[in-house]
Amino acid sequence: MQASPEFAKQMAGYGLTTAEILYRMPDHPALLQSYIWQDYDLFPEFPALKGFLEFWTRTLDGPLFKVTVGHCKLIKPIDWKALGGEFRLQ
Repeated sequence: MQASPEFAKQMAGYGLTTAEILYRMPDHPALLQSYIWQDYDLFPEFPALKGFLEFWTRTLDGPLFKVTVGHCKLIKPIDWKALGGEFRLQ
């Protein structure tokens, strides 16, 4: 059995990152719309988030107004300890 890609990223130091992106509506610039982006990313450089925001500014019409970022490392390599036992339940 192989670990999921998300678990492998967490073991490599990635943490769950959530960004609230406020952008102006293309047809109504006085109105703001909210978009929530979530993925595993590296703190503090945030390469995945920066790549998404570059894609946004290059491709989409709604100009960015504000980006709020939250980050939490869910599993760190130091959280794991080797155990010398096995439990079987029938």
